[in-house]
Amino acid sequence: MIGLGAPLQSSTCSRADCRNTGTWRLDWRNPRIHSSDRVKTWLACDEHVDYLREFLAARDFPLTVSPFDTSPEPAGDAR
Repeated sequence: MIGLGAPLQSSTCSRADCRNTGTWRLDWRNPRIHSSDRVKTWLACDEHVDYLREFLAARDFPLTVSPFDTSPEPAGDAR
């Protein structure tokens, strides 16, 4: 899980016991205990994106699902 502005530590799917690379980003929050500025992020592989989306949606958690960009950040101007 990526969380609360912390740097990415892993690109592994957030589904329990899955070791696949995450290709989807699920940004969500629990509105009963968190304000709108506290968003958590899970990563999902293609196999588990629907499972994790449905898990969060069943709890009425606001969420967005988008492709996870695994390309490295630019290191700077390479002139």
